[in-house]
Amino acid sequence: QVQLVESGGGLVQAGGSLRLSCAASGIIFSFKGMGWYRQAPGKLRELVARITSGDRINYADSVKGRFTISRDNAKNTVYLQMNSLKPEDTAVYYCNLFGVVVGIVEHDYWGQGTQVTVSS
Repeated sequence: QVQLVESGGGLVQAGGSLRLSCAASGIIFSFKGMGWYRQAPGKLRELVARITSGDRINYADSVKGRFTISRDNAKNTVYLQMNSLKPEDTAVYYCNLFGVVVGIVEHDYWGQGTQVTVSS
């Protein structure tokens, strides 16, 4: 059973920083990558950043230059360093583990989500 445990959310003033962590546990032989999504009230869930097993990185345009995704392969952990936070970054942030191979099928897994609130 694959589990994702997120930490690091909270309340911060605009211009501040937070660092999110997501640790994956369970039987994971192969996967394509990990990433972060977010969902603000009344909005669809959107990609924030993701990193593949080949270290290919994608960012949403709205966070480029402010957020940095990284990973620790030995710990199956992905991080999201968020700097220069803005009120519009307020959302629930979800960790995603994608492309997990189980037999001949690929699966995606999601964390429970961690709240990030940026006050103006």
